[in-house]
Amino acid sequence: MDNAQPMNPYEPNSIEAKWQAYWEENKSFKVELDSSKEKYYLLEMFPYPSGRIHMGHVRNYTIGDALARFKRMQGYNVLHPLGWDAFGMPAENAAIKNKTHPAEWTFENIRTMRKQIKALGLSYDWDREIATCHPGYYKWNQWFFLKFLEKGIAYRKNSTINWCEDCQTVLANEQVVDGCCWRCDNEVLQKQQEGWFFKITDYADRLLEGCKSLAGKWPEQVLTMQTNWIGKSFGAEVDFKVQQSDEVIKVFTTRPDTLYGAMFMVLAPEHPLTEKLSRGTEQEKAIDAFVKKVKVQDTIARTSEGGEKEGVFTGAYAVNPLTGESIPVWTANFVLMEYGTGAIMSVPAHDQRDLDFARKYDLPVRVVIHPESGPVDADTQAFTADGAMVNSASFDGLIGQEARKAVCQHLEKEGIGKATINYRLRDWGVSRQRYWGTPIPVIHCSNCGIVPVPESQLPVELPLDAQLGENGQSPLHTLESFYKASCPKCGADARRDTDTLDTFLCSSWYFDRYTSPRMEEAPFSKENSNYWMPVDQYVGGIEHAILHLLYSRFFNLVLNDLGLTQALEPFDHLLTQGMVIKDGAKMSKSKGNVVDPDEIINNYGADTARIFILFAAPPVKDLEWSDQGVEGCSRFLKRVWRIFSEFTEETKTVTLPDESFTTTIPEIKALRRMTHITIRRVTDDIETRVQFNTAIAAIMELVNHLFSFKEWWENNRDESARMAMREALETLILTLSPFAPHIAEEMASEMGLTKTLGQWTWPQYNEALTQTDEILIVLQVNGKVRQKISVASNISEDELKTRSLEDPKIQEWTQGKEIKKVIVIPKKLVNIVIQ
Repeated sequence: MDNAQPMNPYEPNSIEAKWQAYWEENKSFKVELDSSKEKYYLLEMFPYPSGRIHMGHVRNYTIGDALARFKRMQGYNVLHPLGWDAFGMPAENAAIKNKTHPAEWTFENIRTMRKQIKALGLSYDWDREIATCHPGYYKWNQWFFLKFLEKGIAYRKNSTINWCEDCQTVLANEQVVDGCCWRCDNEVLQKQQEGWFFKITDYADRLLEGCKSLAGKWPEQVLTMQTNWIGKSFGAEVDFKVQQSDEVIKVFTTRPDTLYGAMFMVLAPEHPLTEKLSRGTEQEKAIDAFVKKVKVQDTIARTSEGGEKEGVFTGAYAVNPLTGESIPVWTANFVLMEYGTGAIMSVPAHDQRDLDFARKYDLPVRVVIHPESGPVDADTQAFTADGAMVNSASFDGLIGQEARKAVCQHLEKEGIGKATINYRLRDWGVSRQRYWGTPIPVIHCSNCGIVPVPESQLPVELPLDAQLGENGQSPLHTLESFYKASCPKCGADARRDTDTLDTFLCSSWYFDRYTSPRMEEAPFSKENSNYWMPVDQYVGGIEHAILHLLYSRFFNLVLNDLGLTQALEPFDHLLTQGMVIKDGAKMSKSKGNVVDPDEIINNYGADTARIFILFAAPPVKDLEWSDQGVEGCSRFLKRVWRIFSEFTEETKTVTLPDESFTTTIPEIKALRRMTHITIRRVTDDIETRVQFNTAIAAIMELVNHLFSFKEWWENNRDESARMAMREALETLILTLSPFAPHIAEEMASEMGLTKTLGQWTWPQYNEALTQTDEILIVLQVNGKVRQKISVASNISEDELKTRSLEDPKIQEWTQGKEIKKVIVIPKKLVNIVIQ
């Protein structure tokens, strides 16, 4: 272009440093409550400060940032914060390994990760940054605990823990490897210990109802997982008396209509009666060995469909309350203490797992349900559907729900059972015998019992001068300066609780804290919470489908009941992004397939990293890392810069086409059509489909069109062409900006736009301009597609035949051949039949 001044070459590192500094200096993404504007709360699950960010982080935050930038340009008041889930066991493990303090390790990692995240150009309001290990945050964890205690939701009871005697510490389930401590490789014991629990079971029905309201807004898989985890089931609780004993075994069954077919019972190895019933029998040693063996097995493997079902007879018998028969009591690995009563009645003819177990151990089988088609053969296949009761005394002939209801009424009348509802969900154990967490704000007094710490004394601060034991033991129970206290009630010498709270509590309300991050007199302002909550779009991994998301929903319901919040659910929409994989496996240090984000940013720029992450796969699918893909995205941004440089000087001074703009020039009409189609596609792909890959593909097509337009432009630079080009370039800048904000800001500045992109509004498309005067016609020879041509939509049939026969590619197939006939299907195809 003769008059154009060449722009500088595309230098992503300098451009990105420039705009990141500008955004930070001008607090471009700082947001305040503004009731005159519609809010949009965009949140990604906050990270654990593990040391350095990885590509999974990059994907999570880039997805969220693209949405936040898009919504901001649509005119929403966008809240987009970030903080740190900073308490937890990994810090303790790292402290032991690196001989440092968990606090020092955590805060150093926060500094490192904050710098890395800022290098991605993410549009966070950094004034709202929080860290859950700060006393100003965990003070409110303690305050909530006291409110839960006051309301009766927090309570204390005995529970089974994993204990390493050598390390003198409690281990999480994931720290037990093949029954041994992951750190010292010594055997792990299970013992009873008192701890704190939250009554999440009181909220089971409300949590299930909430799942219904989230349908269509949360992934179906997540809602199914939560529904199954809560596990509501209707059935009966039945008492089986143990022979020659005062003991009674309570079972829960969803099929009371099969009680006459209960041929044996099975207890969980952890059930208190398992060992007790074997005492004094020949089975005592076998039971002890089996219980010891099963206690170190993974519970998922124990209950999986393909797992081996193992059991041992306890030596005891129970009485079937309906038949009066004596039936053996077994223990087996597939029964868990956590579900129901920890005991089941086994009806092998009508439960496949029970049938497999019965055949393995030569136990009796009795059919008590018949399908409409007739008798059942229970040799290898259990009949599990509804049917008519048989071999069931006076209940014979009853079917399904009617049968179950009748049996339940009989059980209740006889005082041997009752209809009931059971839940798989268990109360949330929140005590942790760890150091790096929120101290539990209660005092144990020999006179007054458990006494809450007065609110005026919060926070109970975690002593940062404490040192972990050599093997990771918490120092809190031996640190006199911490545990020695006076009872708030009677003033006597007392002892602080030396457990800390589960870190899931920190992440169960952090989204509320973002609405008022520096508030000192309350966890958050009701006014701010009522304006910002719920989170409109939450983004994170599906691995958090149950615990974090379920606990957050529970916590929100309790805050509703306390009158602190009004949003019925904390997260309105949920997007669970797929993993980043390389060489067919999830990126991990152990596999040696990790890609360092810093390396990609240094070599190609943050915009290239962002474009690749968003273009390589739809957000919900796994993303396969590709070095070639990164190179391709870098080339694309260089093409964007090059084509922008070609046209920018001659379009700086012209105005955009208004509604009165008209042209008959096909090239200009085609350019405007492509411009408005791009706006429509990108808008729909982001807003409706959340498919960034196809949105970026649409922008790539616009760039290709601009390159093809360039040859015509060289000799046709009139005012209308420049106006159409100005419109195309602004569209390119604005639609690209959510994905590659740095290059977009630089192009906007070069074009002379007076506002930064955060102040611009999202472009609107004109539907009429997306329509074409041409249609695509498929050309066939003897029914096979040989060519496609564009023709005017109002072309006559005769003219279409002529155009088809004159097409060079068609003539290659028809030359020297006799044309028998030409079949025209209007606006679709032409089929040329040759001899």
